[in-house]
Amino acid sequence: MALAGIGLAALVAGCGALPDKPARATLYDFGPGLAATAPAAAPTAALPTLALAEFESNTRLDGTQILYRLGYADANELRPYGQSRWSLPPAQLLRQRLRDSLAEHRMVLGPEESATIARTKGEVPDTLRISLDEFSHYFDSPASSVGLVRLRATLIRGTTGGDRVLGQRMFTVRRPAPSADAPGGVKALAAASDAAVAEVTQWMDALQRQPRQ
Repeated sequence: MALAGIGLAALVAGCGALPDKPARATLYDFGPGLAATAPAAAPTAALPTLALAEFESNTRLDGTQILYRLGYADANELRPYGQSRWSLPPAQLLRQRLRDSLAEHRMVLGPEESATIARTKGEVPDTLRISLDEFSHYFDSPASSVGLVRLRATLIRGTTGGDRVLGQRMFTVRRPAPSADAPGGVKALAAASDAAVAEVTQWMDALQRQPRQ
């Protein structure tokens, strides 16, 4: 009985020493979008159909980690927040947001849809290509930080003589973070992303309203 009691005590002690389950990472996205809260806009004249290519990005942005830079210490080092993640890679979240925005004034096709139309109807829509170069919570100082989004947009037209660049522009957007942590970085990056999407959409609208040459 004594041995049994010792064994039971050891078992209880051992159970108390078991590690806790690992904390599940908190997932974030950009929120429901303006369409979920804003009233429907007045209809506008439709612009030409546009193909939106998959976004290009460096390998560090291909994952779902929420990244930050300490600009006041070492701006060349990208660091991940430990227990916070994006629900999808940033390039995918940003592409969804941009497609929704562009689709308000035109039909927006994916690469496969564009290829199907080109093959069946002989129509080749212009293609918008986006390179996402920076997407981080950037700290200017321990007490001051922003969501930093930088991307390059290129509008391509396919012709019998090859692809022709109709326009190219860099967009860099910074939005202040309300706190110096992952939730603050998420809010700042979501705001910067929406602002970048609005700028790209305005630029595209102006380009596509120009007479086709």
